[in-house]
Amino acid sequence: MNISRVTRLLQLLQTLQSGTGQDAEHLADACGVSRRTVFRDLESLKRAGVPVAFDTDGRRYRIDSDHFLPPTNLTVNEALAVLLLAADSEHLGSDPLRRAAGDAAAKIEASLPESMRERLAEIRAGVTLKPEATNPLTGKDEVYRLLLRANEVRRRVEVRYDCQTEYEQYATTLDPYHLLFHRRSWYVIGMSSHHKEVRTFNVGRIVSAEMLKTEFRIPRTFSVASYLGNAWRIMPGPEFAVHLRFEPLVAKNVSEVLWHATQQCDFAPDGTLDFRATVAGLSEIVWWVLGYGDQVEVLAPMRLRKMVAERTRRAAGRYHDV
Repeated sequence: MNISRVTRLLQLLQTLQSGTGQDAEHLADACGVSRRTVFRDLESLKRAGVPVAFDTDGRRYRIDSDHFLPPTNLTVNEALAVLLLAADSEHLGSDPLRRAAGDAAAKIEASLPESMRERLAEIRAGVTLKPEATNPLTGKDEVYRLLLRANEVRRRVEVRYDCQTEYEQYATTLDPYHLLFHRRSWYVIGMSSHHKEVRTFNVGRIVSAEMLKTEFRIPRTFSVASYLGNAWRIMPGPEFAVHLRFEPLVAKNVSEVLWHATQQCDFAPDGTLDFRATVAGLSEIVWWVLGYGDQVEVLAPMRLRKMVAERTRRAAGRYHDV
């Protein structure tokens, strides 16, 4: 079951538990789906043991207000992991999925025995998670949810995109094959009518989105793993055998991190590190290399060596007066 359906079932469950009940039309509107989907979801809840009742006189569905999902018996370590990963509101920003996770973690914490809550509070005071900076998707909640729904019901989306590389906005019809969160932001991967191929779009740069009535199918040959291939992060391209040499000052730090699935690290007697990887596309790795400044040299491919050299010359030109 994918994330969008889980979210929808939870929303349906919450709607059924509130008030005196709702008819199928109102439930469909509340969940943003069709009546047919609502009926299917109601059956799923019933099969899961949720006592969904139907009032034949009022034509309404409801759940008794005293019915709750059974509590989960968490260990201290399990509860601590959930709260640390999801409930630290300082780092949640406005990412809709993280906010929902934070709300869920708060409810889990409230349901724990008081003795466990007190113990967790003491442990949490000595542990801090400091995640990387992320795109908070400010003002993009509706776009995010629309893409989730479109992926769920296999409907095309008309989007207007603010392209960073092309320095312009353009419209495209998108088949949203997959939503991906990577490092700092959410992305949607799918067939783009503008490019006539599968592309990756940053959700934060989608200016507007409208779900169309046209349906689409995800090709059987498509998978996120095969699409990304050996991309350094999320932008695939032609493959290159990359060879970098890091100075002793940073060599150990570089070797301790798994930067890429294909990387090989070999230390030389003088303390330098030879870093090798097969990378699909150079546009992302070039910025990683530049981050190490004079502590790294690109030995191959020559194309990457030239890219780093050109950007280094431009950077040096900004400081000619120093």
